[in-house]
Amino acid sequence: MRRYGPAVLLLLTAGAVLRISLFGDLYLRYVQAGLRPYLIASGALLGLLGLVRAALTGRTPREGTDRERADREDALTEHQDAHGHGHSHPGGGPRVAWLLALPAAALLLFPPPALGSYSAARDEGPRPSANGVGTFPPLPAVDPVDLSVAEFGSRAVYDSGRSLQGRTVRLTGFVTRGDGSWYVTRLLVGCCAADATAGRVEVLGAPAPEPDTWVTVTGIWRPEGGPGPSATWPPLLDARTVTRVPEPSDPYEKR
Repeated sequence: MRRYGPAVLLLLTAGAVLRISLFGDLYLRYVQAGLRPYLIASGALLGLLGLVRAALTGRTPREGTDRERADREDALTEHQDAHGHGHSHPGGGPRVAWLLALPAAALLLFPPPALGSYSAARDEGPRPSANGVGTFPPLPAVDPVDLSVAEFGSRAVYDSGRSLQGRTVRLTGFVTRGDGSWYVTRLLVGCCAADATAGRVEVLGAPAPEPDTWVTVTGIWRPEGGPGPSATWPPLLDARTVTRVPEPSDPYEKR
């Protein structure tokens, strides 16, 4: 069986990649939607390599009979005991190499969830400067207007024309907490979950749900200070309604 170890590892990895990208939307927990074709191609290529490796291994004759192989292993063990060092097992490599299959098997059977409040709480990087303060395009005439957390934050912090003034907006995100306040939060990614940064809006006038609960919050922006992160971060929202919602298939916003 150890002879087929590399082939099994390739097939497990291929199955995991194809499961999250070809047969569902789980890949959106890890990468942007535009990378799906590359994941599918990678999974298919890994699967093909695994099948080729298994076929080549099956065509290679075993060296000697079972008895001869056992004699060789006994001689190798005596040699290791005499010299105080070990070598790979003949024909299959060290057994510890099978541990490499565990991450692939875990991804295949138990895909990890999307990043949430734990990751957002650790995004303590510096906020951008106010050099980009200016006017934004008008919002749609509908009320309430659906905005991403990132767009709401940009308008609240940088819009000198205050296009959010008096408008009812609707934001969707997961709940985070800190310093007696709570926030509707979304993680913004450029490529994949590894480069995620947090955008958050502080919610006022409503009790805090449990962390990581997904909610849709409808409310009105509360202006505070002049444009620029030092005066208006994080942006504030006076809540009118807070509704629990299922986690979306694509939990991230694009940066």
